[in-house]
Amino acid sequence: MKDAEFKAHFTSSRGASPWTLRERIGLLLWDLLWPLFCAWTPKPFNWWRLLWLRMFGCKIYGKPFVHQRARIQIPWHLTLHDRCSVGDRANLYSLAEIELGSHCVIAQEAYLCTGTHDFDDPKKTLITARITIGTDAFVGARAFVMPGIYIGDEAMVGACSVVTKNVADRVVVAGSPARFMRLRNTPSQNQFDSCTHITVVKNLSANVRG
Repeated sequence: MKDAEFKAHFTSSRGASPWTLRERIGLLLWDLLWPLFCAWTPKPFNWWRLLWLRMFGCKIYGKPFVHQRARIQIPWHLTLHDRCSVGDRANLYSLAEIELGSHCVIAQEAYLCTGTHDFDDPKKTLITARITIGTDAFVGARAFVMPGIYIGDEAMVGACSVVTKNVADRVVVAGSPARFMRLRNTPSQNQFDSCTHITVVKNLSANVRG
């Protein structure tokens, strides 16, 4: 795990676009064509949505799943690996690169945000940094992931959490800001009884509320 590089997008004036003319045209077309050709499609038409993502420069490996109501800001900044899943109304705010590892899950309405601003600068310069989600990781519903975050392999982020720091492999975090809860069970440990499972869920919920 290494720290992400933050990039400042300097402009001539406050409110000016940091993107090139070609990029702005691509974004305009994307904003028009995804709702027109993809947002209404049923789930089994995932292949059709992946086709449009590919046409707009998304790097796709294997067979990921992207929900028809997912929001993707800049598709050519997105990398999807085999069997990763982007849920209903999940928001991939890909001002910088976002990479989703194989079999990871971005649950409904989760928000992966690669952009912020330099609030000490009068121009409020745009600052971006990539987000990486590891293999078989899980980002819970309505969780918010800050710019520059790495979420490790088999890590888990609780619902409504705010992730401000990197999450190591197999670590479960929850809360705002997200805090360490426990290590994720290995396959040999997954045969715990229902009482233990209920206790873990209660602890996660209590931490989110707290």
